[in-house]
Amino acid sequence: MDSTSARRLTVLKGHLECKGVSPAACNSMQSSAPMSSSKNEVQKAFPRERQDVVKWNGWGYKDSGFTINDKGNAQFLGKRYAIGGQELPYFRKWMEDNVSLDINQTSFSQPRPPPEAIPAPNLPSQAFIDEITHHCKTYTDTPDDRVFRSHGHTCHELFSLRTGKVGRIPDLVVWPRTHNDVEVIVQAALKHNVCLIPFGGGTNVSGALQCPPEEQRPIVSLDMTEMDKILWIDEENLTVCVEAGCVGQDLERRLREVGFMTGHEPDSLEFSTVGGWVATRSSGMKKNIYGNIEDLLVRVRMVTPRGTLERNVLGPRNSIGPDVQHFILGSEGILGVITEVTMRIRPLPETRKYGSVVFPSFQPGVNFMREVARQRCAPASIRLMDNWQFQMGQAMKPAVSLFKSFTDALKKLYITKFKGFDPYEMVACTLLFEGSAEEVAANEQKIYEIAKRFGGVPAGEENGRRGYLFTFVVAYIRDFGFDYTYLAESFETSVPWSRVSELIRNVKSCVRKECSQQGIMVQDQPLISARVTQTYDAGACIYFYLVFNYAGHNDPIRAFDEIENAARDEILASGGSLSHHHGVGKIRKQWMEQTISRPGVEILKAIKDRVDPQNIFGAGNLIPN
Repeated sequence: MDSTSARRLTVLKGHLECKGVSPAACNSMQSSAPMSSSKNEVQKAFPRERQDVVKWNGWGYKDSGFTINDKGNAQFLGKRYAIGGQELPYFRKWMEDNVSLDINQTSFSQPRPPPEAIPAPNLPSQAFIDEITHHCKTYTDTPDDRVFRSHGHTCHELFSLRTGKVGRIPDLVVWPRTHNDVEVIVQAALKHNVCLIPFGGGTNVSGALQCPPEEQRPIVSLDMTEMDKILWIDEENLTVCVEAGCVGQDLERRLREVGFMTGHEPDSLEFSTVGGWVATRSSGMKKNIYGNIEDLLVRVRMVTPRGTLERNVLGPRNSIGPDVQHFILGSEGILGVITEVTMRIRPLPETRKYGSVVFPSFQPGVNFMREVARQRCAPASIRLMDNWQFQMGQAMKPAVSLFKSFTDALKKLYITKFKGFDPYEMVACTLLFEGSAEEVAANEQKIYEIAKRFGGVPAGEENGRRGYLFTFVVAYIRDFGFDYTYLAESFETSVPWSRVSELIRNVKSCVRKECSQQGIMVQDQPLISARVTQTYDAGACIYFYLVFNYAGHNDPIRAFDEIENAARDEILASGGSLSHHHGVGKIRKQWMEQTISRPGVEILKAIKDRVDPQNIFGAGNLIPN
């Protein structure tokens, strides 16, 4: 027996355990294994009826979000997050002062449309249903299930839902449970000319899940979240094989039970799936140590109309021509359905420590980030926020004790008076260190020494912790804004270091100019903010937030689309990429030829035509019309 077959492959409680078998053999056994019914199995993130837990027309959990309480103060609801249940006494005033918030000017969401208001499904033939029934015992055409899986989280999609505009939606939702189920469904769709759109966490912000309105065939949504098992963990070679429908937070929790982690932590970790990470080429907040998804990927299986595409080896590198797995990475559901992903894992770090630094203005902060990248000493996460985000973070602090208020005032006095920092210019950088105690201590010392060279002042562990965890609640602010006539969106790019500051300046100027032309320029509006979120040797990722009040505008979504398009034009003109990690979907595909050249687009089309000549995977993403 060779070393591969002799080693133990650990599989978590409640799932089949493979001992003394190869990964391929373990895959085969797992594909035919029934779902576990163990009472001891940890409950997964979401039940099949995830709309019972998650908002149908907004971000995140139904029981979480910002509101104005009876005392007129902002408050975060629920108990899922660190700020849950806490009153935020400074946030409302900051919103009033900076974006002209008027809590009497509301635009609360319309109720969920009644079933009779939802277009009747154009169901596939009975022959299709009969063929998939034995391999997919759960399917539905109920309006709630169909609407929930008809959209992602672009501003356009959510605003439309909140105003009662549903549009084209899937006609049927199915839940495959194994790789073999998916193969049968794809072949049935091919035989009966059915359009398939894979659905994972539904968190994409590129319009990728929108059903093409011109599609006349029945559209079937493949909800992959029943395929959420960890198939095996190879502790010797530090790899895990997981089904593509596993939600990120579930994967990390299960790995922690046996002392491991992937280290992949996108902002959407709570809701996005492993298959979605691969399909969109995602990036996480801790990529500096653990890498982006393409760095973590070892092997992937995808069912296409031509059959299952996979690589037969688990070696760390191969010289076998163009890597077919890179056709799957970033394919955005146009070639097939990702069913299994093998990823690299790491033992849990011994030490995890937060930190933060404040700088007098944005440029010294950028110079600091560039030097950290040059010396290749970046901690797990390092993110530089501009003054707008710094101010908002301070405004979102909860009510504190008198002593805490006093000590915070002393710190502010030191930074603003004795160090000469202007509160309306200063910026903050949040840090997360992971590793052994010795590694973290050495990394901290080096990072703070570099920061000092660029005028940075350490701002404490707690500010770093709050800044890092703030990432998981910031998306809820958009839903709060929707309630008070605001539109908001994030968009991102990557750019060489020499163009970082120039690109940010140009995009902010462009957005303000376009808003003015669209009739959106009230007091200090719009608010356009930026942060540097990931660093590389040759450049960085820049993440923008755009917020404006649309009250009185006749067609706010059209205006928003034109503003966002103008921003993307400016990003490309300033040397930025089309996307760093959000992907292309439908809303950015008009720039693909400009980005990868006409021959590049023709190669994509040739692959699509060869792999899926009937356009079974007809979501219409990535490739321009």
